[in-house]
Amino acid sequence: MTDAWEGIALEFLHNNTTGARLVAVAGAEHDRSRRAADALATALHAQGEAVERLDTDDSDPALLRAQIVTPFRADRERDRVLVLSGPDRLLADENRGMWHFTLWNSAGEEPTHPDASSLVDMTDPAAPRRRYADSCGTAECCSD
Repeated sequence: MTDAWEGIALEFLHNNTTGARLVAVAGAEHDRSRRAADALATALHAQGEAVERLDTDDSDPALLRAQIVTPFRADRERDRVLVLSGPDRLLADENRGMWHFTLWNSAGEEPTHPDASSLVDMTDPAAPRRRYADSCGTAECCSD
């Protein structure tokens, strides 16, 4: 696990403390999204969270809601996180309201997603870097 995944996990947990919480992980390449979701799930588990991990090829809002979101949210007694990876359309306008947190992964010069909660550059999968949607795109210029 890298500092990028730990930082994202801590940010998510700071803003989403309890309940059945849903995280969507998407990007231009579905396989890379699977790897990113696996890494984030590992980071959340390392923070003591109960984590469920799913992958989907679907992005139809009705199917996502019926097959994944509603069943997961039905058990309100347990605090846990579902990390779902899938196609880039998971973060489409019609799907965004389903997730508590969204992560977009990219590599190289691929465009980022303007509405994602978090951006990760996975050009080097062994050393992913957090990206920021500001003028410079790095944490260095955003820190005090």
